[in-house]
Amino acid sequence: MARVCDVTGKKPMVGNNVSHANNKTKRRFLPNLQYRRFWVESENRWVRLRVSGAALRLIDKKGIDVVLADMRANGQA
Repeated sequence: MARVCDVTGKKPMVGNNVSHANNKTKRRFLPNLQYRRFWVESENRWVRLRVSGAALRLIDKKGIDVVLADMRANGQA
């Protein structure tokens, strides 16, 4: 399964580890993804999403109904 946030679409990024001697090796910056269940009052059911920390704050701000409507409008859910 891909490490992608269901709401924001955040994905891993690629960068470098840089040592004190300025040697560089490739590394990945992974998003802070968590599986969370959200109660959707309008549908009277739980919805399980894999969301990032930023998406959790977005859901707190806008509400799960608005976020799900945006996802459905974009063809994600």
